[in-house]
Amino acid sequence: MNTSELQKIKQRYNIVGNSDGLNRAHDVALQVAPTDLSVLIIGESGVGKEIIPRVIHDNSPRRREKYFAINCGSIPEGTIDSELFGHEKGSFTGAIGESEGYFGTANNGTIFLDEVGELPIATQARLLRVLETGEYIRVGGQQIMKTNVRIVAATNVNMRKAISEGRFREDLYYRLNTIPIQMPALRDRGEDILLLFRLFAMQTAERYRLPKITLSDDAKHMLLSYKWPGNVRQLKNITEQMSILSQEREISAETLSHFIPRDQESTELATITPAGGHSYESERELLYKVLYELRSNVSDLRRQMNSLRKQIDDTQRQDAARSYQASFAPISTSAMPATLRPQAEEAIAEEIKADTSEDLNIQKLSKQMVTKALERANGNRKKAASALGISDRTLYRRIKQYGLDGKNKNSNP
Repeated sequence: MNTSELQKIKQRYNIVGNSDGLNRAHDVALQVAPTDLSVLIIGESGVGKEIIPRVIHDNSPRRREKYFAINCGSIPEGTIDSELFGHEKGSFTGAIGESEGYFGTANNGTIFLDEVGELPIATQARLLRVLETGEYIRVGGQQIMKTNVRIVAATNVNMRKAISEGRFREDLYYRLNTIPIQMPALRDRGEDILLLFRLFAMQTAERYRLPKITLSDDAKHMLLSYKWPGNVRQLKNITEQMSILSQEREISAETLSHFIPRDQESTELATITPAGGHSYESERELLYKVLYELRSNVSDLRRQMNSLRKQIDDTQRQDAARSYQASFAPISTSAMPATLRPQAEEAIAEEIKADTSEDLNIQKLSKQMVTKALERANGNRKKAASALGISDRTLYRRIKQYGLDGKNKNSNP
């Protein structure tokens, strides 16, 4: 498209700016307008994406039909299907009548879906069917409805990332992205920033009947160097603030610094790269991202190693406990080699014999003590038990055990 036609479009829609990115976006919009192809407008918040769908509709064969601009992020998830595709009477609480929805009302027209990246997954499936077949079913209904609507969508979401995270359907993305239009950020538009500032300053002065503010050279440089995270919307807000609050009509860099936000992200100045130069900002950001991901991976690996080390320690403690218990288990010679089995059995027999001999010696000594106690007590069992420091019943049991009943049956109890 030639320059004169593009300027006419800019004047008609009050579009200010001559940057290459802005001209390219509007040029593509005018070229695609006569077709029915779906368009996806990509750009940051506040760059003016809402102008492109209007340009497309007004320059298309559908310009005499209805046009609806819908902010998908502002409609609650529970009602968005009803808003877009309509509903039948009684399909849910409060549905006192049937509704055609936007797709029914805008038949043969254009629907602009702003913030399309915020659509719920279930709604995305319905939208995909409309784009592919032109068919949809109302909420609570069974009849298949037909519509002929052109879809223009816009988003400030990183769609590739949303797809990888499962928040957006990949097939829907490709159906919407038939013709992509990239809207440039304000920081990339160069001298357009000063043109927009003059426009907003003039509009504010006329609205409130104030002298128009201007910028000093150092203030212009600061304005061009600022990052503008809020884009055109932020520039308009700051211009209106200075027009109302500043006592000076010529804004210096010092005065401008009082109105620019001071948070770290916003106050970071954009790097102005000379023509033909190379910017390393993207490479630096990529390296930071890679280093951050590596740091996260190392942290995950450290946690896994600690968990594995704990499992190994627990296993070693359990093995040690089993080994300790096994050391007190009865000795079995069945698993030993045949050459060692006789020696082992002989050693075990000797140990058992020694233990038995020791028990017999203790038993013999006990019998002698009971016998002597009875002799000293002249057969009086109570005195003998008292001398031994045992009870009468214990003494009676030992007398019977050692066969001393015959010797003391005539003695006094």
